[in-house]
Amino acid sequence: MKQPILIKFGQRIRELRKVRNLSQEQLAELTGFHRNYIGMIERGERNPALINIEIFANAFEISLSELFEI
Repeated sequence: MKQPILIKFGQRIRELRKVRNLSQEQLAELTGFHRNYIGMIERGERNPALINIEIFANAFEISLSELFEI
């Protein structure tokens, strides 16, 4: 069963990606993650490591606190 926090985080990643008009493939290139991993995060299927969360924040050029404005 998907955890609510993972679903919320995934929705936030999708929201930030779409606001910047990025495809999952483009975000994968920016982060160094596989496109499938991006999709799994956005669907709340993966629990990203703290290091990976920071990589997302850096890719979006925002702070960690801004990333967590869910």
